[in-house]
Amino acid sequence: MDSQAASTLTSSVPILPGPKCPGLPTPPTGDFFDDTQWTVLFALFDAILPSITATPKVTDDKSQYGIPEADIKDLIANTKKNLIEPPSDDLLEAYLADRPSTDPNFTYGVRRILSTAPSSALKQLGAVLTALSTRPGSLILTGYVVPLHEQPIHIRESILQAWSKSWFGTPRTLFKSFTVVAKAVWAQTNPLLKQVTGFPDVPVNWKPGKTEDFGFLQFGAGAEAGDAVIDTDVVIVGSGCGGAVVAKTLAEAGHRVLVVDKGYYYPPEQLPMTQEQGAYHLYENNGIVNSIDNSINVAAGSCWGGGGSINWSVSLQTQGYVRREWAEEHGLPFFQTAEYQASLDRVCDFMGVSDVGVKQSHRGQKLLDGARKLGLDAKVCPQNSGGKEHWCGHCHLGCGSGEKQGPAISWLPTAAKNGAQFIEGFAVDKILWDETTRGKKAVGIVGTWTSRDVNGTVLAPVAERTTRTITIKAKKVVVSGGTLNSPLVLMRSGLKNPHIGRNLHLHPVNFIAGYFEEDARPWEGGIITSVCTSFENLDGHGHGSKLEATCMLPYAILNGMPWLSGLDFKLAALRLRHMGGYISLARDRDTGRVYPDPTTGKPTIDYTPSPFDAANVLEGIIGMANILHAAGATEIRPFVPGVEPFVRSSDSQSEIDLGITDPEFVAWLATIRAAGNKPPHAAFTSAHQMGTCRMSSHSGEGVVDARGKVWEAENLYVADASVFPSASGVNPMITVMAIADWIARGVVSDLKGQK
Repeated sequence: MDSQAASTLTSSVPILPGPKCPGLPTPPTGDFFDDTQWTVLFALFDAILPSITATPKVTDDKSQYGIPEADIKDLIANTKKNLIEPPSDDLLEAYLADRPSTDPNFTYGVRRILSTAPSSALKQLGAVLTALSTRPGSLILTGYVVPLHEQPIHIRESILQAWSKSWFGTPRTLFKSFTVVAKAVWAQTNPLLKQVTGFPDVPVNWKPGKTEDFGFLQFGAGAEAGDAVIDTDVVIVGSGCGGAVVAKTLAEAGHRVLVVDKGYYYPPEQLPMTQEQGAYHLYENNGIVNSIDNSINVAAGSCWGGGGSINWSVSLQTQGYVRREWAEEHGLPFFQTAEYQASLDRVCDFMGVSDVGVKQSHRGQKLLDGARKLGLDAKVCPQNSGGKEHWCGHCHLGCGSGEKQGPAISWLPTAAKNGAQFIEGFAVDKILWDETTRGKKAVGIVGTWTSRDVNGTVLAPVAERTTRTITIKAKKVVVSGGTLNSPLVLMRSGLKNPHIGRNLHLHPVNFIAGYFEEDARPWEGGIITSVCTSFENLDGHGHGSKLEATCMLPYAILNGMPWLSGLDFKLAALRLRHMGGYISLARDRDTGRVYPDPTTGKPTIDYTPSPFDAANVLEGIIGMANILHAAGATEIRPFVPGVEPFVRSSDSQSEIDLGITDPEFVAWLATIRAAGNKPPHAAFTSAHQMGTCRMSSHSGEGVVDARGKVWEAENLYVADASVFPSASGVNPMITVMAIADWIARGVVSDLKGQK
């Protein structure tokens, strides 16, 4: 099918009522690569996501993958047999023939993602692309004298496959980097993928929730305006799960509260955003924050409401064995008190957290069913949806219904009703100190405010928007910028405690997917509605993996799916509607650190999943494979490099259902163990960051004391996941909020004493 026909198919998609998404800014120039480097890069992308057509159409085109016409027809016919609502032959043909590198949205997305990478990484990647464009460089990196971009598509594909299996680290790292970027941007931007899978950008029966009037403070423009100075009782840096709870508690106690955040507020009428817009507006660094060795990618919220605006409703309390560890091994007895339980209950009650009447998504129910059949421990997960069904599935891109009781929906509006004030677009430079005292005593913060543009968006360049230096004087400063940013604020402010930025925990996860005969519609329903806990204590000391469902937005699940060939990946992706994705989430024992990039000042993550933690993740993957088999999955794909999918045989000669003891399945599980799950090549991801301002019983072991006070300074507190003594082992929202509730009550007491 030609490009004009494909365009006609795409434009025929009905336009449904939906969010008024804010849009994307002008594409970055991409001048960090020259023309030759871009040519080589997109030649690689053409092999990763090939245009697959009948042989007669590809006689002289090296950028199309030719298959005999009869085979194409058989391929389409066999594909349709496995789809509950198969697309037309024309649409499937257009999907296979599509070449993403010719789509401006794809090329823009690639430039946008790469433009967020550190300059040193771009320089290294550019050198590789240059080498691949030369005969000597190509010979060294590919084994072929012909430069890569001059090779036919099937040779480029074989080069990628060879890199994926290389004994050497560099080719495997290149393979991972190139394929992840291509898959992520394609899944975000490709309209034909949405058509063949049925994925909607807008949830079913979308209806926006209430827009909150936060009355964000505004500041004039021009040099004559000068620096602005504001006076308050407490300034809170960050509007996420920690800062929002502190704001509500202090405002209700009658104190003047000012909350600042570098992110911006997006009302429900703009949510959920499309995948590419959500990544840009709602996440730190466009959703791409890689560790320095590329072994793990970290997803962190960077908008009004922080991580609580893009997390998944699941609301799990801190478990007993973790509380005992924090009390007994870290010298923090508070965590075993009734007072801490009161904080847990208080935050849950405020958000209407409950497991009563939780409607299971298809994949959530499959986890429960498979676990029951195997005698494993599994349960329903409570949700913070205030008793509403919240059948959304898109909260990864913002909650449009307003049913999820996150910071911007519940905590911050309540703080506003009690007099709290707010500033969005405020990047904190440093904490201010009282220079007249012998020790450090916080008296406020200073930072840079950047306004919205003339259209009320944040799309115009910063140079075209108002920026002002703002000084905020306060009796108390509470830093709640999150695990990645709170330690950087302390470092920029001159604090020297060696634990600042250290003790980083990330809950590393790996993925596994199962395909089912029935219609799964995995983008609908609660994202995590059940959990299996049978593998959470593999070492007898509280370290292991929890098994949960995961977000099924195309880019969130497909960017980590193993790439075996271009055709295999496209066929696996178009069956998204029949897929259920799951994670094995490790309570990591071993740690890393966070520090500022020397050039940009952005968070830099030094973390590699240790062999101990990676092995625990792998045990969870194998456990989840067993659950999927027991639940009736027809195909199982672990996101482990080098492992082929398991396809259930339909011609078993056994008189009984052998289940997970089936010899073929047992032999396949052995291939997972043999492949291992070793970084940096395995697809590790983190949505939970903890520990970089660790709470401790004395200053030699951490950054803050048992009430969240920074050891090095007076009037300074930290209240977010960075104060966790170690990994929580569960989705951290409720633990963050309970600790913030406790810390905030201490600040109230301190202010009372000061008064």
